[in-house]
Amino acid sequence: MSGAQSHDGADPQRLNATHDPALKSWVAAANRPGGDFPIQNLPFGVFRRAGTPEFFRGGVAIGDQILDLGALHELRQVSGSAADALAACTEPTLNTFMALGTDAWSALRAALSRLLREDAKEAPTLRSALVAQAGAEFTVPARIGDYTDFYASIYHATTVGGLFRPDNPLLPNYKWVPIAYHGRAGSIRVSGQEFRRPQGQVKAAGAECPELAPTRRLDYELEVGVFIGTGNALGHPVSMDRAEQHIFGLCLLNDWSARDVQAWEYQPLGPFLAKNFATTVSPWIVTLEALAPYRTPWSRPAGDPQPLGYLDSPQLRQSGAIDIQLEAYIDTAQMRAAGTPSHRLSHSSFRHSYWTVAQMIAHHTVNGCNLEAGDLLGSGTQSGPGADEAGSLLELTVSGKVPLTLTSGETRAFLADGDRVTLRGWCEKPGYARVGFGEVAGTVLPFIQDPKSDQNAK
Repeated sequence: MSGAQSHDGADPQRLNATHDPALKSWVAAANRPGGDFPIQNLPFGVFRRAGTPEFFRGGVAIGDQILDLGALHELRQVSGSAADALAACTEPTLNTFMALGTDAWSALRAALSRLLREDAKEAPTLRSALVAQAGAEFTVPARIGDYTDFYASIYHATTVGGLFRPDNPLLPNYKWVPIAYHGRAGSIRVSGQEFRRPQGQVKAAGAECPELAPTRRLDYELEVGVFIGTGNALGHPVSMDRAEQHIFGLCLLNDWSARDVQAWEYQPLGPFLAKNFATTVSPWIVTLEALAPYRTPWSRPAGDPQPLGYLDSPQLRQSGAIDIQLEAYIDTAQMRAAGTPSHRLSHSSFRHSYWTVAQMIAHHTVNGCNLEAGDLLGSGTQSGPGADEAGSLLELTVSGKVPLTLTSGETRAFLADGDRVTLRGWCEKPGYARVGFGEVAGTVLPFIQDPKSDQNAK
């Protein structure tokens, strides 16, 4: 359903029966306090049993289990529009389901909520459709046609701008324009990704010429990913009051960055080789509907310019922000060998984002750009106002000048080979169930020169 027109459908901000904090599931693990996947969540992903030649298909996380949507479809326990939506989830990506729109997403989520409640008469039949998450293999949940990474945290932008441009840290357009760059969809992988340390052109301070070398300043970026559901036709902008109907859901995202490569290449056209070698996403997409209880008002600080009309709306002011707690952890090869717990690097919230998900959609399409089902937007590094809320090592170590001491006694200015970074996210507030995103993890492997590369072809 590429290029589908927007339509008025279910309101992703409206509370309904699926948000009831009193709901319990017949899947016991979903009822444990502090879990990421209670019955009030029901995030979507794509999986198969690990070590098997099975086809990938859609699944929904419930406790420590996966409800196999392919198996559920065969059991014929869902009817009406929800059944049509369920059939789309039997495919190896969620694109067809995403393109169906808010009514279909909401109908299937409501049906799944009913089937998974502790008093559901279908429970004995549905137990055969459960697969343990620990025994599953995941893949990127959508076929991502395009990937755009924004720069939506003013705290990150100001700090990083000060490191790269001390005399002009925040460029004058930042408070007016949701800044972004077009990333590379082909190097996006699911959590568990391992990637080689990249190389690129770097220019040392005082050096006359740059050199080709493996990056010495490899970094992570703590981000939120936004998966597009229904698209918009080429030439048809999406307005603020309809923007969220185009958003299927959110995930966690790590846009790995080579800071020394970035410093040399980013002017005048922005990131290139510094960021296109690896991006990692979490396996689970939490629907915008599931996040409805955690919406918060959005406003601009006193003295900042108010957004232009196409980036503003009453709904934005009332509930445009989302309070998602975000954390980053590191564990080194030495820590894993010794059984040392991971070291928490930072903790922040997505509510601090200067630009919201709706504003990203409205700006991305205002020139007529067409978004399609499965397209991915990144929020950019999410940093908060405190020093311990920074979403990258570049900020936490002041560009490497103040290395961190980890719980193992090791120090880090930037990532070393063997380091694994894990991002986690969740929402919680009094009177509602905790809703989590799971985690996204990735590990740095040593640089290995490919003997067949063009530079060695001579």
